[in-house]
Amino acid sequence: MTEPRRLFDCLQYHLEGSSSLEDMLAGKEAGQWKKYSTQQVSDTVNDLGAGLLSLGIGPNDMSAEGRDKVAILCKNRPEWVLLDLAVQQIGAVLTPIYPTINVNELEFILNDAQVKIVFVNDEDLYLKVLSLKGRVHSLKEIYTFDHVPNAKHWKEVTALSTPELKAQIKSIADKIRYEDLATIIYTSGTTGTPKGVMLSHENILSNVLACIPCFPPGDKMRSLSFLPLNHIFERMVTYLYLFRGTSIYYAESLDTIGDNLKEVQPDMFTTVPRLLEKVYDKIMQKGNELTGMKKKLFFWAHGLAEKFEINKDQGAWYKMQLALANKLIFSKWREGLGGNIRCIVTGGAACQVRLIRIFTAGQITIMEGYGLTETSPVISVNRYNEEDRMFGSVGPLIDNVSVQIAEDGEILCKGPNVMMGYYKRPDLTDEVVTDGWFHTGDIGTIIDNKFLKITDRKKELFKTSGGKYVAPLPIENKLKESPFIEQVMVVGSERKFVGALLIPSFPNLRDWTRHNGVTDGTNEELIRNPKVIELYKELVESFNKFFNHVEQIKKFELLPNEWSVDSGELTPKMSMKRKVISEKYRDAIDRIYQ
Repeated sequence: MTEPRRLFDCLQYHLEGSSSLEDMLAGKEAGQWKKYSTQQVSDTVNDLGAGLLSLGIGPNDMSAEGRDKVAILCKNRPEWVLLDLAVQQIGAVLTPIYPTINVNELEFILNDAQVKIVFVNDEDLYLKVLSLKGRVHSLKEIYTFDHVPNAKHWKEVTALSTPELKAQIKSIADKIRYEDLATIIYTSGTTGTPKGVMLSHENILSNVLACIPCFPPGDKMRSLSFLPLNHIFERMVTYLYLFRGTSIYYAESLDTIGDNLKEVQPDMFTTVPRLLEKVYDKIMQKGNELTGMKKKLFFWAHGLAEKFEINKDQGAWYKMQLALANKLIFSKWREGLGGNIRCIVTGGAACQVRLIRIFTAGQITIMEGYGLTETSPVISVNRYNEEDRMFGSVGPLIDNVSVQIAEDGEILCKGPNVMMGYYKRPDLTDEVVTDGWFHTGDIGTIIDNKFLKITDRKKELFKTSGGKYVAPLPIENKLKESPFIEQVMVVGSERKFVGALLIPSFPNLRDWTRHNGVTDGTNEELIRNPKVIELYKELVESFNKFFNHVEQIKKFELLPNEWSVDSGELTPKMSMKRKVISEKYRDAIDRIYQ
């Protein structure tokens, strides 16, 4: 087959070649893995597309506003991808929405995009969308993937398929061009109403083809998918898997990842730093529970890993010790990840360098990358091959993407991956794209003419009342290296010094209280305990030496509960909503400055 020009070409690409899979997609149904072969995926996609055509969904005049919009609110499962490809083939536009979205934002998006049909995961989401039906006049039908009483099931759409309608798909698909709109992704961002990012086949496919060589070589590999498909990171990597012939297994939920890794034994998966930190914390907790020689060996191996460097000869003696540590200790870490893991790709937020160093020493390659929804998303990534990786950077730029560092340090990006614009908002598009250069809002630098390094978010930089600029991100990442700190947000905008909100890692804190004669209690009681407060004072003091005087944390407040997506302090990709946290914990921040 010729070079693919549209995202849905992945199916033809494999059916015409020799790389069809028995398990192109797989999801758990009633406790068993249900697998879809490449042929089954293709047949279902065509039936689903034909069914949508019979419901009157189609390309209309092929303009961004004219084409029919289909929304999906659903966890990761094979049906998500089947719908995505079916909608694309008939020239309609898929608008994915986070299942955890609040009702006001949901109403805004459904109306803004004039959505005609919504597909949902289950009964809860069905009722959420149904509650808005009277306020969204474009909405005609809601279909569910799970069987829900009184709701229409998605199989009712595939049942409408006929040979004539299937023939119609081909004539529509043939007219869809490389530069045509493929999807609209609404980004909630951390402020204001959602903006619809318009991405074309060219935007995403150019990104996919440029990223394929960055991954480990090999055929018939398996991946586990659990990052939300609504986000462009997981979605782009999905197309990469589909074009490469890598099987995709969908984790049942974030709670079952451990079990699913053991069942699927994937070669790779994508994650965000927050989840990688949790994996590491779990491993360290188990290490702390060991006794005697086993415990000594565990921490000896861990100590070696903390000194690990890439692209540098550390001598025969170190190499020999690390080989032994890998055999005795790190092999068990790899078993916990399924035993076959070749690489983990992380993005969405900055990952602690210390974690990347330790995992890499244990033969678990961490490929940290960087990008935004508006750049489809990848701008740069640390490659699988070692010479194109650098700790503390987000890797070299991918092919066909250019970067300039503006005078104020902002990273500007140009290339076929830069979005078509914000849906119905040319004014907002003009604010961020100048002469084809997209303003990322991130501050960075290029090291050795090769590696991009992010130093901060432009809009997260703040000024103290003394007029000094402070970048919170490096301070927060350093503090999170402590096993006693779960989450942290640095504060101090227009204040006379830098402070911090700290959330302890309560399992590790309780372990410490047992060994230090401190009475256990609720989280609230623990954070008020003078001995505990003293522990955190010493901790913060020990980290302050890494920062200049202006950046040092003078005072902090301990908080009793973790921030989460459900409680509203984190975005669905686990980034902090600084504005929300500042409002919600205003009292705690005021106490710091009293």
